[in-house]
Amino acid sequence: MNLTLHLTDGCNMDCTYCTQDKRAETMTPEVLHAACRLAFSEGAHSGLCFFGGEPLLCEDLIFDAMDTCAALSAETGKPVYYRMTTNGTLLSERLLARAASVKMETGISFDGLMQDVCRKYRDGAGTLTDVEAAAKRLLAVMPGTTAMMTAAPQAVEKLAASVRYLYGLGFRNINAVPAYGNKVSWDEAAQEKLFAQLAEAAEFYAECLLSGEPFYFSPVESKIRGALEGRDINERCHLGFNQMPVAPDGNIYACNQFIGDEQYCVGNVFDGISRKKCAQLAIRYQPPAPCRECPLRKRCLHSCGCLNKLETGSEGEVSAFQCRYEKTLIHISDETAVKMRQAGKVRFERYFRCGGSAV
Repeated sequence: MNLTLHLTDGCNMDCTYCTQDKRAETMTPEVLHAACRLAFSEGAHSGLCFFGGEPLLCEDLIFDAMDTCAALSAETGKPVYYRMTTNGTLLSERLLARAASVKMETGISFDGLMQDVCRKYRDGAGTLTDVEAAAKRLLAVMPGTTAMMTAAPQAVEKLAASVRYLYGLGFRNINAVPAYGNKVSWDEAAQEKLFAQLAEAAEFYAECLLSGEPFYFSPVESKIRGALEGRDINERCHLGFNQMPVAPDGNIYACNQFIGDEQYCVGNVFDGISRKKCAQLAIRYQPPAPCRECPLRKRCLHSCGCLNKLETGSEGEVSAFQCRYEKTLIHISDETAVKMRQAGKVRFERYFRCGGSAV
């Protein structure tokens, strides 16, 4: 079983687009140990993702969880896998060494050259210098570390340059999303900048792939792979039942954006998960009427309950911005794929292992 442990609601940063309430709540060792036991209670393996707030505020809990899971793994014979999402500013050598030893999949929230526009310390100071230093330390021992970029309207004109900058630091896994929620406003001018920047970043992605030095750029590559494989990306769970979040108090919810909402609470670490309630929540979603006949419906992420909740307040309602973003991103990705294939068919097909399938 895979669980995301929200070790704390607190954070040492105050990002302008952050949608989480910063509170003093921290997970107790009792809740942590129960969560570890629950993670081993079913399935062929256990998976824990350390999350927050900022999880490195609770470094001792992370070590406690890994020690507890090591004992449970030896007892049950089940392997355990770890992930962590961090802002990197509190990364200690002790934690870095342990994370590398267990091959922890790590994502560092890093907006590249956009960093100091939105991602500041609580006293207002910028964080770029500190996060760049942390990124270099992470990449030195864990080269597969993912850079997780968020582009807000006030910084979006630096998105493409930020992709180049992160690539230059050594990142070969770069995730990029627009900022969502009620703290940002994507007006027409900001949207046009976003799409122009995504197109420029896609050109750089193509250049790197065709030169034999590719990197994973999630917005574009995920759309290309989905098309080549003929997948309906909405076949995955509408909510997050494959990776359920555990709040600091031990309650378990359907997805991150629903923490604290009783109707989406599906259990707790002491009593377990109600599969009946999970099933009831999972079948509630019906695509909005405009999505049902859209030719892009299998490639557009209209079913993400978390994202819909952030944008519209309803798990089943897609915002106008998200609709336009998905359509434009699909168009950019398809154009990029066609150009790459025309410029380097063998290299393109070897990379995507598509065996000559059409885009």
